[in-house]
Amino acid sequence: MSTMPRYVSTTNACKLCKPLGACIAFRGIEATVPYLHGSQGCATYMRRYIISHFNEPIDIASSSMGEKNAIYGGGANLKQGLKNVSAKYRPLMIGIATTCLTETIGDDLRMIVHEYRQEAGDDDEIPILVRVSTPSYSGTHMEGFHAAVRSTLAALCRNVPAHERINVFPGLLSPADIRHLKEIFAAFGLAATVLPDISETLDGPALDEYLLIPAGGTLIENIKTMGGAAASIEFGSTLGADSCGNYLQETFGVENFRLPMPIGVNAGDRFFSLLERLSGKPAPARYTGARGRLIDSLVDGHKYVFGKKAVVYGEEDLVVALAGFLAEIGVQPALCASGGRSGRLAARVNEVTRGLCETAPESHEDVDFHGIELRAGELRPDLIIGHSKGYRLARELGVPLIRVGFPVHDRIGGQRILHIGYEGAQQLFDLIANSMIQVKQDGSKIGYAYM
Repeated sequence: MSTMPRYVSTTNACKLCKPLGACIAFRGIEATVPYLHGSQGCATYMRRYIISHFNEPIDIASSSMGEKNAIYGGGANLKQGLKNVSAKYRPLMIGIATTCLTETIGDDLRMIVHEYRQEAGDDDEIPILVRVSTPSYSGTHMEGFHAAVRSTLAALCRNVPAHERINVFPGLLSPADIRHLKEIFAAFGLAATVLPDISETLDGPALDEYLLIPAGGTLIENIKTMGGAAASIEFGSTLGADSCGNYLQETFGVENFRLPMPIGVNAGDRFFSLLERLSGKPAPARYTGARGRLIDSLVDGHKYVFGKKAVVYGEEDLVVALAGFLAEIGVQPALCASGGRSGRLAARVNEVTRGLCETAPESHEDVDFHGIELRAGELRPDLIIGHSKGYRLARELGVPLIRVGFPVHDRIGGQRILHIGYEGAQQLFDLIANSMIQVKQDGSKIGYAYM
């Protein structure tokens, strides 16, 4: 495996900041306002970044700390901000995430929130307050995302009687993915609590009046009962022992099933087989038909994609899933890269591509786009797959960029990209095959209009 040069600094990071991921996770919970304990600039940056991808407004509250607070602490700002948010938004929950500033100066978030509750006394207007530590210098946006969900579970879940609902921890999928996921569970007759659920809160309809808190999100009452569920399903090949599914299994005895993101035939089969087992029912005709059409399309389009080389980057779990999908359609994932650093990326990529690739893919963690660009220039890929931050690289190499994941800033519809299931794989395959056909057309002196 080739090694990449190490640098003291990062050039164009292949990750986003930890509290940003926490804000997205909190946004997927019913009547919840994300709140950053830090400077106003952090909240402004994250709002802009999230809005650019989802094309939906999002309010992120802030302690609005300045130079004085960096010296004397931000406790007073946090308390006043919680009062203001509670009065203006009337949320059921406020998700409080720390930033680099407050973690560096050592603000004790637990103590400040405890003091706030004591000072408020018996005030019934106090929303649920969930806090999570998310300094950017300690991880990625996905670590912040998972930490926020786990903190929510720890704050809300209690011992409850056993019931038949299924817990689902999808990770950072698109709103379109979440809607499709809920449709699949409903088709199997399974009641599912999907946490978080951004299918409406970050992809809503046009409204005559602006809502301070959009409708939708995982119901708080359902979160409280997740400790009594029949099972948990979590998507993620590189998750650690502290995952949400493992937390519920260790704390409440809820059996946890960990699967790779169900992208492609192999991963999709594993997912649907598990649903058949949990429901006791065969897969509905809609999905067996979609699987058959997907395989038929792979036969039809195999000649356009076979032997092509791809660079894949992004969140670790998405990279693993895409590498497996590419390998099964005949594309060589020559380089798999991520800004994450779980220590498990290479092993998981090798697992999903074993027997499908002539050579094992290169996998690199904790890399930036400068490193990816250097290696991609040597590998000379035919296509690049990842989010919009790779656009400059694709432009310099003169190859197509297949936009997937988060963030997609230079195209409309990032929130509507379907990645999962047989239907998501169908859309991705068509996009990849047609991109390869277009390259051939554009590179021809005479062109052609018939395949």
